[in-house]
This record gives sequence, C-alpha cells and structure tokens, in this order.
Amino acid sequence: MQAKGGNDQLSTVQAKQDIACCAEKFPDLVCRAISAQFMGDSRIAIFELGLEGDGLVRIAEERHYRLVPADEIVASDREIYRRRA
Repeated sequence: MQAKGGNDQLSTVQAKQDIACCAEKFPDLVCRAISAQFMGDSRIAIFELGLEGDGLVRIAEERHYRLVPADEIVASDREIYRRRA
C-alpha cells in the first residue's frame, strides 16, 4: 500500500518494488498492490495495480471516494457497504 497527497505522485518504481517484495516474502499468496491518492475536497482515489506481461505497472481498477465524518454515514449506507462484502 502506498499513499500520496499534495503534489506527491504515485510511483511505478515503488509499485514494482512492492509487488516484487510481496512475491519474495509471500510466494503462496496473490499480491494486490493498492495505492491511494488524496485529491483534495475530501476526495480520495484508490487504485489496484498489477504488472502486465511487458513488466509495466498498469491500473487494474480505480475507484473514487469522498471522505465524510462518521456521523454523516446513515444506516442505509452501512447496509449497502455490508452487502458489498
């Protein structure tokens, strides 16, 4: 997991190193490299990264979220989250 904010940008070199480290330390597990980029306005982008056959880091999935105070999350929101799991 790597996270960046402000003017910092996500690094493909760091992602490759993270994936290689996971493969070495946990050879029987599937690595799911996750990165987060804080976007401002209480928004965050979450990426799942992977290596393609050419060795390049690619975005496998991207989702955007808005961070809110806990008291703004209502019961119906929690039910939706529970069903996703």
